[in-house]
Amino acid sequence: MTHDLILAHLTTLSLAPPDMIRVASRTGYRGVGLRLASVTEGGTAYPLMDDPAMLQATRRAAAETGIAVHDIECVCLTPDLDVADVEPLLAAGAELGARYVIAMPCDRDRGRMADRFAALCALARPRGLGVVLGFAPGAAVSTLEAALDLVVMAGAPNGGVLVDTLHVAHSGGTLAALSALPRRLVPFVHLSDGLQAGNGSERLPPGEGALDLAGILTRLPPGTPVAIAVPMERMTREQGPEAVALHVRRATTHLLDQLAGSTVHA
Repeated sequence: MTHDLILAHLTTLSLAPPDMIRVASRTGYRGVGLRLASVTEGGTAYPLMDDPAMLQATRRAAAETGIAVHDIECVCLTPDLDVADVEPLLAAGAELGARYVIAMPCDRDRGRMADRFAALCALARPRGLGVVLGFAPGAAVSTLEAALDLVVMAGAPNGGVLVDTLHVAHSGGTLAALSALPRRLVPFVHLSDGLQAGNGSERLPPGEGALDLAGILTRLPPGTPVAIAVPMERMTREQGPEAVALHVRRATTHLLDQLAGSTVHA
């Protein structure tokens, strides 16, 4: 069975966007997510908004391969963020045809963060971009329920929640909470496997860990796009990022084939 999968940049973060897009094409993906700004200070990112030559090279790679740029990341909602400063990142995403931008919660003041999320959504909407809010154990927003509450508080029509299977499992998320999510608020999912909560947070290829991925995926809205977010540092060092992209795509395809006929299809 054919599945239209998205390669998240986290899986092949050593590759610059044009190279990543070509790898995605060769290994059977239909789209990519690009990291234009880092989640953490000093982390790897490719600020295409500040590099016109690489931005154009990325556009050419997408046009030549037919690979779509699905989303861009990441806007950190910090206490001192001036949302207007994010405009160049959004403009680069829109030029690439991206549909979504990922935001991460980096402020303990929930009211202020909801206001910033709403302002980001307002800035992104004229460019055709939706905004999804991530969450993670230990972050300022640490659970699916808390992320949903903040998005609802913001009240933006183009706002949503990024469901990351590892973070759902490790934050104590329930299948009932997933089932209750409004469809419009779940535009795509970041898929990875891993060990059970309390046994480490390393991401593993889908089907190679202990998470209840079948339970999670079958409770998401039918047709939810699947982006694979599985960095494999040792395999990257030994075999290269293209081998990793192919391995995790095959593992995901096998898992989704097993779920064929259920309520989720990539």
